[in-house]
Amino acid sequence: MEVAVVGLGLMGGSLSLSLQQEGKDYHFIGVDSNEQHCATAQALGIVEKCVTLEQAVASVDLIVLTTPVDVILNILPELLDRVKPGQVIVDFGSTKALICQQVNNHINRSQYVAAHPMAGTENTGPEAAFAELYKGCINILCETALSSKEALNVARCLFEDLEMTVIDMEAADHDKHVAYISHLSHVSSFMLGRTVLDIEKDEKNIFNLAGSGFQSTVRLAMSSPDMWGPIFFQNAQHISLALEEYIRHLQEFKDKIDSNDRHSLLKLMKEANNIRRILKKKD
Repeated sequence: MEVAVVGLGLMGGSLSLSLQQEGKDYHFIGVDSNEQHCATAQALGIVEKCVTLEQAVASVDLIVLTTPVDVILNILPELLDRVKPGQVIVDFGSTKALICQQVNNHINRSQYVAAHPMAGTENTGPEAAFAELYKGCINILCETALSSKEALNVARCLFEDLEMTVIDMEAADHDKHVAYISHLSHVSSFMLGRTVLDIEKDEKNIFNLAGSGFQSTVRLAMSSPDMWGPIFFQNAQHISLALEEYIRHLQEFKDKIDSNDRHSLLKLMKEANNIRRILKKKD
């Protein structure tokens, strides 16, 4: 199968490396506005060559969009205008409702599959790609009733070859749930990093005192603003509600500290410990 990867960063690069490692019958070409990314992706064997978006549409069976979500929102209608019978477009965006709404009435909507692989790291660019990124992770397919059986089959086979577990979800539900499970943790990490930078003016203190707990909590603050900014804006309503709840819980915690209410503070922490029971089910 001939595949065009649009966006040669962590997600797109890892897709190619994974399927090549498994010896699957996929051949990859790349599309990226960053010429250095194109050169690096070719040097690393992620893609055989780089072409324009127009050239990609003219020559491949499958187009996978692994760009920031604002780019997906802009180019998806154009791609559906150009798509040929039998071609399939799959996007890997972390938001789904706005992207789906953009093309739900398009004449070629059935050739598009809306997906969100729940995988990633804080690193960016083709150098960050690695073959094991997707293995064992969840992939969410949205609005599957609007995709053709043929397109869904191509997408499901792709994610099966990546060794992912596929679940279906409506786009609005997806955006609501990821606001709490994924997007809020990134907001929290960004602002924790900013808080520490504001308070700890001596960088040596950060370097010398940052233990594994701080590093694991603030790791997501090293993520690309160019990728996460558009995600926050596209899912602004749900993220705002998530932040409202989070701030309420933080204020409650602060109140217990300020009033020296040790019993209530421990109770809050023990209630939070219940997250361990849920996450252990994944093991």
